[in-house]
Amino acid sequence: MNTPLRRGLRPVTEATRVSTAEVFFDLVFVFAFLQVTTLMIAEDNHLAVLHGLLVLSLLWWSWSLFAWLGNRVRANYGLARLTLLATTPVMFVLAVTTREAFQDAPGGIDTPVWFVGCFLAVRACYLGLRLYSSPELRGRDVLALTAPPVVAAGLLLGAALLPRSTLPTDRMLAGQVLLWVLAGLVDYGVGQALPLPPRAVFSARHWIERHNLIVIAALGEVLIAVGIAGSQLTNSIGLLTASALAVVVAGTLEWIYIDLSALVGEHALRAAPPAARVALARDCYSFLHLPMIAGIMLLALGFKHMPSLVGEADTYQRGQPLDHTGRYALYGGVVTFLLAHATFQWRLSHTCRNLIWPRLVAAGTLIALLPATAGIPALRALAWLALVCLATAATEYLVGRRERQRLRRALVEEHEGGCAADRPGPGRSFG
Repeated sequence: MNTPLRRGLRPVTEATRVSTAEVFFDLVFVFAFLQVTTLMIAEDNHLAVLHGLLVLSLLWWSWSLFAWLGNRVRANYGLARLTLLATTPVMFVLAVTTREAFQDAPGGIDTPVWFVGCFLAVRACYLGLRLYSSPELRGRDVLALTAPPVVAAGLLLGAALLPRSTLPTDRMLAGQVLLWVLAGLVDYGVGQALPLPPRAVFSARHWIERHNLIVIAALGEVLIAVGIAGSQLTNSIGLLTASALAVVVAGTLEWIYIDLSALVGEHALRAAPPAARVALARDCYSFLHLPMIAGIMLLALGFKHMPSLVGEADTYQRGQPLDHTGRYALYGGVVTFLLAHATFQWRLSHTCRNLIWPRLVAAGTLIALLPATAGIPALRALAWLALVCLATAATEYLVGRRERQRLRRALVEEHEGGCAADRPGPGRSFG
């Protein structure tokens, strides 16, 4: 049932595009992603990668909730814009605290506790606007929206205070991870299982654009990581080659994600009835985009282990191999991205499933190549990765050429036909 908007809000229509306020908010996540990879490499223990992925999962869910909210009320107008702009500095502070979310460095503030406080503040901003924009919510609906983040924050606070206990170090570290996992399960799983009021995707175009931009932001973090890693080194053939190959890998992943899948996604959401549209948005974007982003973060971590990018100028030797972490992060990150993207494509639409096999073949090829990278020069291992990514992108372009043209024509017709109907008028309402 449609309900009138409250004062200070405007509805999202099918013609709504991503606003500058949302783009500015997403810029914070470029820094947040960089902080995640810094956490992965800064901690000198075997849990560093797991810690980074756990932090990423909570950051992603916070972003995803604002993506849902931005598809409900226009983020470039009135109270929604003010809320998003007020949340942005809090989100930035949350990103700053990410590096010490598990282990506080000597001196300064109690960073893990501040991380929890910023997490709660970000979620409070979301909940405030979500509740205000939904006058139809009842008491049980409000409880279903507020309980998961509060419980999750309590678990995170327990993890933050755990290092002060008398537990042995190994048990303390395991306890922290367990509490973070439970917090994630509560925030994701329980939050989805509780009887919430029906969600809706009011603009397929806005939804697709928002997720396109956050994936590009993550890939941008890869390039920033490469640039920062090599900024302290003297220019060399190895540095320039590694930098160029890094751009090739990131660029082919962007092509694989954007070229046809973005068209398929928008067409599938537009064609789906309301309930199926919400299920597709939740499964394909809120859930399956997390392993894609995680794969990109692992790729960035792998680049931070490239000898020609991070080695000291006086100690780097041509032909140095990647270390164990670098090999698995570099290849494993791309494999994770490709497998998640193949699953995304399968869930998204019954058409264009012929695009799945190039991704699966590429993932299998990289897994098969991984043992061979143990002793070879790091640049050669990176060149193999770039070659596989290029071949995959080229294959997908050839396989999906006709379908791409058909979807572009169909979406142009839908956009042109829907503009007049989607223009807001007096008394416009939304569900």
